[in-house]
Amino acid sequence: MTFHRFLLSHRMLAITLMICSGILLATLRNAPATPAASPTASSAGDIHFVDITRQAGISFVHNTGAFGKRFLPETMGAGCAFIDYDNDGNPDILLINGADFPGHKSRRTTLKLYHNNGNGTFTDVTSKAGLDVEMYGMGVAVGDYDNDGWDDIYITGLGEARLFHNEHGHFKDVTAAAGVDNTGFGSSAAWVDYDRDGKLDLFVANYVKWTEKDDQYCALDGRHKSYCTPEAYKGDSCRLFHNLGNGRFEDVTQKAGIYDPTSKSMGVAAIDYDRDGWPDLAVTNDTERNKLYHNNRNGTFTEQGVQAGIAFSEDGIARGAMGIDAMDFDHSGFPSLAIGNFSNQMLGLYHNEGNRFFIDIAPSSSVGRASLLSLSFGLFFFDYDLDGREDIFVADGHIEPDINRIQPQVAYAELPLVFHNESNQKFQETGKALGFTHTFVARGAAHADIDNDGAPDILLTNNGGPAYLFHNVGGSRNNAIRIRTVGTRSNKDGIGAEVHVNSAAGENWQTVHSGSSYLSQSELTLTFGLGQGTEATSVEITWPSGQHDTLRNLKANSTYTIEEGGKVLAARAFKR
Repeated sequence: MTFHRFLLSHRMLAITLMICSGILLATLRNAPATPAASPTASSAGDIHFVDITRQAGISFVHNTGAFGKRFLPETMGAGCAFIDYDNDGNPDILLINGADFPGHKSRRTTLKLYHNNGNGTFTDVTSKAGLDVEMYGMGVAVGDYDNDGWDDIYITGLGEARLFHNEHGHFKDVTAAAGVDNTGFGSSAAWVDYDRDGKLDLFVANYVKWTEKDDQYCALDGRHKSYCTPEAYKGDSCRLFHNLGNGRFEDVTQKAGIYDPTSKSMGVAAIDYDRDGWPDLAVTNDTERNKLYHNNRNGTFTEQGVQAGIAFSEDGIARGAMGIDAMDFDHSGFPSLAIGNFSNQMLGLYHNEGNRFFIDIAPSSSVGRASLLSLSFGLFFFDYDLDGREDIFVADGHIEPDINRIQPQVAYAELPLVFHNESNQKFQETGKALGFTHTFVARGAAHADIDNDGAPDILLTNNGGPAYLFHNVGGSRNNAIRIRTVGTRSNKDGIGAEVHVNSAAGENWQTVHSGSSYLSQSELTLTFGLGQGTEATSVEITWPSGQHDTLRNLKANSTYTIEEGGKVLAARAFKR
């Protein structure tokens, strides 16, 4: 790629960025102001996220494989996941690693699995669990694909992918036998029962067509090689694997209407955006339009991104879209979408209007103002203070170490952002008040309650750097209930189940889901903040099978394991 052509990239052309920034900032200045209420005890105040990585026993540094050539894959990894791999009720940690490139081997790096000891510490059990595997990994998705009660792992990577079957706490590579190898530049993945037959299917996102042989030359200054943008490479199609139920999968990408070689996909979220009871798939694309695959209920999908209003920014530009998550953050009854974008593009917060159409409300809110200069990768909705409203966490970090020389207002290492939900579609950025004062070159992000106190904690990965574990201190001063679903006719994890909780804090609902964020997987157990409420007056679950269960008067501050049919298998009280 020539220097002249590179400068034409919408990402790096300084004049374009200045114009776009000016337009966006003018828009923001003219937008209605969000009340800047001082942080309260519920939004920040006595709540802090404390870095407990070292004392927890987590020691992991991501290997990009970089040796001076500035290959595109070096900038993109890596993911992370929470998985209760041994079924002891405590979420364990899985970290995805890269590897040295062929011909430049200097060390061996592998995946890392850390067992949660239940006392705030973790133990490296990678070898014991059979995951001492070297691969250029990228993303991860967790789900029990064979309904045996043990969660399995799918890992995407550069030129390969791995499916690890969980055999009672020890993992076996069954990729070849299952027929789910993905030889592209894999990114995010998600387990989803798209045909509601009780078996989890697998959706895999691919980024671009890249090999070391075809690596392109790009330069910020015309003299020194820099990382190319995805415009330098051809796109690739996502893939959909249908679960046949015998340990094997069928590639139905073309048959299902998913095939699209123009995609440059980074994130995927399952979302029933039109509330017809069938999971649709929202896919982010880097410099190509975002896609929304509507489930036709017959094994096929129709792409509706443009019609639904999520394909582009509000000014019609295909942004550099990374992470994604879905949630009904304003209790409208319809799930909306948050999408992380490139620097100078701001976060996308697509509000579901309830008529199969979304409107990006970020430009008129504090979400847009605070995220304009950030390059946002992993993100997720979570209720960090358990007040019954879903907040947003955003992991930020640039891809170009020298970006500050070209754009002085943009940094390589960036602060995470946290948006506290103030209700009425208003958010307040509280990241620094919560203790996020250190910058990261962040990529993957996931959440789970690691210590059974009811409040969500955060796992964060750095590109070419350490992984971090942040403990939520103070969030548990409010009450909550947590729901773990166990399917019978539906898939064993209950992925796709819709859970409604009614309490004094109002009605809240979430869907059990795999995937979302960027290359990462949060725990499958759902957390519902109750504020000062002492019980859930009702918990209603609609399962993928169509079964509808109602449970009443569940006391606060416990995790309830609920089996399809309405049976409470266990109630585990929080440690408080």
